[in-house]
Amino acid sequence: MTWRGIRLSSDIRSALEQLDRRELREIAKQRKISIPRSWSKTLIVELLALNVSRQDIPTLGTKPRETRIKSNGVPAIIMKDLVKRFEDVTAVDDLNLEIEQGELFSLLGPNGAGKTTTINILSGILEPTEGTAIVAGFDVTKNLEEIREIIGVCPQEAAVFKFLNARENIELFGSLHGVPGKELEERTNTFLELLGLAEASRRMAKGYSGGMLRKLNLMIALISDPQIAFLDEPTVGMDPRARRKTWEFIGSLKDQNKTIILTTHYIEEAEALSDRVGIIDYGRLIELGTPQELVEKYETKNLEQVFLKITGRRILEGI
Repeated sequence: MTWRGIRLSSDIRSALEQLDRRELREIAKQRKISIPRSWSKTLIVELLALNVSRQDIPTLGTKPRETRIKSNGVPAIIMKDLVKRFEDVTAVDDLNLEIEQGELFSLLGPNGAGKTTTINILSGILEPTEGTAIVAGFDVTKNLEEIREIIGVCPQEAAVFKFLNARENIELFGSLHGVPGKELEERTNTFLELLGLAEASRRMAKGYSGGMLRKLNLMIALISDPQIAFLDEPTVGMDPRARRKTWEFIGSLKDQNKTIILTTHYIEEAEALSDRVGIIDYGRLIELGTPQELVEKYETKNLEQVFLKITGRRILEGI
């Protein structure tokens, strides 16, 4: 017996593993099984394998399946006429932008420019007021389950459990994402070493400095080995030495062909890491190009002077 090209054997778990999370949740709904939203696909499969029969699985076969746009030649992220309003405030204003696969792209601008709001739309935290946002071929208004399977998000505020140590935090989030045990241990050890947190990894996070919490936040965001990483001001609160070590770590992600969207108001950070930079102010994309292209176009020495020439203000004003 086959369904959607899948040969269903007596191994129910194997059949379930070939479904995506949306389909698994539909099966759970039909069987009246409650699934926490935070559960990884692995946990859902394990629960369903104990509670469903082979006959439950093909019942989804008549429903159309959302398909991902083929990756070849397709940008990792597409934003078209994107708008986000909060009552009378327009935080993102008619944003049109494409970010290529494997690109390290920086959104550079002052606080309140719309950088975080853009990240929150792309990661499914906020719904756009108008326009379209496509992530890895999936529409953010229709396919959030699929998007969340392939992205990692490092928010501005540290999203960690303060009563756990660094290692416990990383392993907890890795387990929720279904990272296999041995792989999770190896990846955790590697991250802790690369970001200089190995010695402090057994201390509770409540005793960490702001910079240490930012490093931990970054490791948690990347522990699932996402295709696309959204890093929202990842080095805020770090001293210059820690910031440069983190730059090296972020830069190494490009060698893995990951797509990285970085928001920052640090000029050196954007210049050191970015393939391209989008300068954003008052929710609008006001300039786009490689750091070198922008410096040459405006005949300046750095991106700070580019921003000053365009707006008459400095990026760091008010920060």
